[in-house]
Amino acid sequence: MKICVGSKNDVKISAVKEVLAYYDDLRDAEICSHEVDSAVSAQPKSIDETMQGAMNRARGAFRDCAYSFGIESGLMVVPNTKTGYMDVCVCAIYDGKQFSFGLSSALEFPREVTRLIFEEGVDSTQAFNKIGLTTNPQIGSAEGIIGVLTKGRLTRKDYTKQAVLTAMIHLEHPELY
Repeated sequence: MKICVGSKNDVKISAVKEVLAYYDDLRDAEICSHEVDSAVSAQPKSIDETMQGAMNRARGAFRDCAYSFGIESGLMVVPNTKTGYMDVCVCAIYDGKQFSFGLSSALEFPREVTRLIFEEGVDSTQAFNKIGLTTNPQIGSAEGIIGVLTKGRLTRKDYTKQAVLTAMIHLEHPELY
């Protein structure tokens, strides 16, 4: 069986591989990756845009395979939070006909980061670099912003695995959906 991931980001690819290892019928799948444009902004600012980005990545990676995975992180409106927004990771799994979705836990960015994203139009990595919380311009391919804020207790790969795992529920229990 062949499974494609709509990204060349090693964190996303590793997250998919590690989750597939939990499933007897998928653990030996051949994993391929394709650089796919999400066709949304570099910093999605709504759950709709984030989900669309994940869907676009999954659809774009679907090439002679059983399933393709699209993974996208972005902001969503969350009432009663300090900034009004939280960041979440979305996984879309595509079988050529329909999508299955999963989301990760969510985190609130610091106020100044959220302000920079909305007022200056930078992405989260640029904002975190600008205010000095990291100097890594490739933080999304490393421990991620969540890794910085949790001091490594929860990494981007683990955060991404949450979204992949929750999307897999649909494949494991199709009779429920």
